[in-house]
Amino acid sequence: MDQSSEMRAFVRAIDRGAFAGAAKDLRLTPSAISKIVTRLEHRLGVRLINRTTRRLSLTAEGEAYYQSARSILERIDHLEADVTASAGRPRGLLRVNTSLSFALHYLSAAIVEFQDRYPEVRVDLSVSDRMVDLLAENIDVALRLGPLRDSSLMTRKIVDVDGIICASPGYLKKFGAPRSPADLAQHRCIVFSAPKWDRWPFKTAAGGIEIVQVKSALKSDNLECILRFVLEGAGIARLGDFVVSDLIRQKLLVPLLTEHHHPQPTTGWAVFPPGTQKIPKVRAFLDFIVEHFGATPWRLWATQPTPQAKTDRNKGRKR
Repeated sequence: MDQSSEMRAFVRAIDRGAFAGAAKDLRLTPSAISKIVTRLEHRLGVRLINRTTRRLSLTAEGEAYYQSARSILERIDHLEADVTASAGRPRGLLRVNTSLSFALHYLSAAIVEFQDRYPEVRVDLSVSDRMVDLLAENIDVALRLGPLRDSSLMTRKIVDVDGIICASPGYLKKFGAPRSPADLAQHRCIVFSAPKWDRWPFKTAAGGIEIVQVKSALKSDNLECILRFVLEGAGIARLGDFVVSDLIRQKLLVPLLTEHHHPQPTTGWAVFPPGTQKIPKVRAFLDFIVEHFGATPWRLWATQPTPQAKTDRNKGRKR
């Protein structure tokens, strides 16, 4: 008997509360189920079940194994059911994971459009800024920004996200706008609490890139908190264009140092377990998000020199 069969016999025994119930479901004898579980315990080197005359109870190791095994078996069952229907239309439950900022600013609305197109697909969207384990948490597709670590997963490029340096009109009225990267040393900068996020890239006269390490007045490990700080006039931040573009259009934020700043695009990826891209619901979602976000609907040419920047340059020429 293979590992998955052992796993299924163990999970069924716990679900039914007795070897007899599992044996009936799997068309085996109770003694056969008992031997399978005993063999599983010997192979793992731990006791999984406390056997009593009334009911099976799990040890601490058994509880951990049961939860993980049940999740794995559910995923296998869903995968096989979907592959069997691979020639059919997209349908069933689709589990998606992404960061808080991307979910709030763009993905939530896009999912509504996706379901309008594919009404038989139910979407479970989980939002987290931590790196989730797709297999352990039964995630079909995760949308991630930046370098990828897990090479065992499949990927599909969605879009490039540009960085924009910006501040609120209130901050600029109070402290003025920096006219060069060096001026940032005299300003309140807000950065993400992660390595290298305080290093902002700028173009050099020779066509290269210069990295300026800014001194942070505020830090947060949440981009939405950083955005709120900026909107409240607490300082200058460098954020992804998908986060700030609409706010710039609404004149709630002002892009800064646009002639000097290098946007240093960061790639956004769709990440998914191997083989799942053949499942209709997953394939449909991947195609949809590439189509929907590949055109960078948030991109603005407000990243070009602002009227204020042009005025400042004209003043410099007159002087």
